[in-house]
Amino acid sequence: MIGSFMMDLVVRTPRVPENGETIIGVDFHRFPGGKGANQAVAASRLGGKVTMAGKLGDDDFGDAFLAVLKNESINTDFVLRDKEAPTGIGSVTLDQLGHNRIVVVPGANMRYTLEELRKIEPIMAQSDMVMLQLEMDLEVIRGAVDMAFQRGVPVLLNPAPAQELPDAVLAKISYLTPNETEAEILSGVKVVDLQTAKQAAKILLAKGTNNVVITLAEDGALVAGEDGIEHVQGFAVQAVDTVAAGDAFNGALVLALARGKLLPEAARFANAVGALTVTRPGAIPSLPASSEVEEFLAARAG
Repeated sequence: MIGSFMMDLVVRTPRVPENGETIIGVDFHRFPGGKGANQAVAASRLGGKVTMAGKLGDDDFGDAFLAVLKNESINTDFVLRDKEAPTGIGSVTLDQLGHNRIVVVPGANMRYTLEELRKIEPIMAQSDMVMLQLEMDLEVIRGAVDMAFQRGVPVLLNPAPAQELPDAVLAKISYLTPNETEAEILSGVKVVDLQTAKQAAKILLAKGTNNVVITLAEDGALVAGEDGIEHVQGFAVQAVDTVAAGDAFNGALVLALARGKLLPEAARFANAVGALTVTRPGAIPSLPASSEVEEFLAARAG
């Protein structure tokens, strides 16, 4: 896992304020998060063996992250500290329906360099899969994709936060996991339903990506690859906080694929993990254990 760390500073409000408006919030919490850390913990908590690479600030938030990762049995040997830039933060506003608005300040995440990336080459070569997001310097992401591709290691890229990517990068991705907005930016097709999701997936496959998984929130996911295109239904739950839903899905998906599950089956497992996650507040604190997912799926079998 090569990815980001963001300490989430979460304010819960009855509704999102209008421009220039001040409203009284309900409560405030601080949760360790960031797409990279969330996905790493999700995979580890489900039973995966995870090594994390990235950069923290040399500050209290950085100390807190290292403690969390070690408590989750994640290898932190390649997590670096920066003495100049702070640990990244995410400012999160949650309304009473669980919908969120997030502002990210990447901080030390953006100071992880290609030279530092090369130091993880030996462990990358021994990995079942490399997982990436876009909360880091894009040149580092491209370097990681190239490094894994040259060694025949599958790459799962969660292209978030949304931004355009060169076709040369997409052609080296084994599994691309955009949401509707990200799929639109990468394909040029506005994703509003299953039909347009299929159109976007076909375009992304044509760019050379081996497999595409478009996440559709409560509607589950659309999976596309050499075996065709399939809609994998989601699970209906009462959402409390949607902050880490996508990260939970991705962490679960990478684990299931690394264990040899076929893509539709892996996506169903990931849908269950994402559904469980939104029923609880926070990012990392909301991520379920393997036993919880098994019980959830068993209750919905048949």
